[in-house]
Amino acid sequence: MRKRKLIIVLAFLSICFSVVIFLPFQKVFAFTETRVNDPVVHFIPLTPEDTFEIRYTHSIHKTDVLEHYKCVDGTSIQMLGMEYESLAIGMPSYAEENQTLTKRNGKYYLEFDNEFIENFTIYIGDLDLDLVLDYEDYEYDLKKDLQRGKSYLFEVKHLSLYEQWKGARMK
Repeated sequence: MRKRKLIIVLAFLSICFSVVIFLPFQKVFAFTETRVNDPVVHFIPLTPEDTFEIRYTHSIHKTDVLEHYKCVDGTSIQMLGMEYESLAIGMPSYAEENQTLTKRNGKYYLEFDNEFIENFTIYIGDLDLDLVLDYEDYEYDLKKDLQRGKSYLFEVKHLSLYEQWKGARMK
């Protein structure tokens, strides 16, 4: 009888340990390298703050572009807008359906109405130009934390403790 209770207690503890280790509970910004067999997930833990920005220097016209996003409904990403200085190659010069393009103080502002995505791929170019994720008043230098010349799937997801141990936390 005593041996049976010990086995039940050990089985219960094993199940609890597995749940704690393997249950995804930490919400993160995840950067998963694409085109590799065993990708490492680079991540930034999320807090209740739900807005973030990506700022980069455009590789052709060498001006800053600022993209505004918001995390909604668990893991969806809402595109809020963009601001940029030039309508040169690669930048929107008109608003499409459910978008508004305005010019104020020498900058163009493209605003999105109800534009939601699950993820996007970001390429880390090998040029010495800015590529920064701004979240919670801290700038994450993506060219420092991620490998240049590689592309990464960016998404909001939940990671388990095990996945966090296998991954790389960005600082």
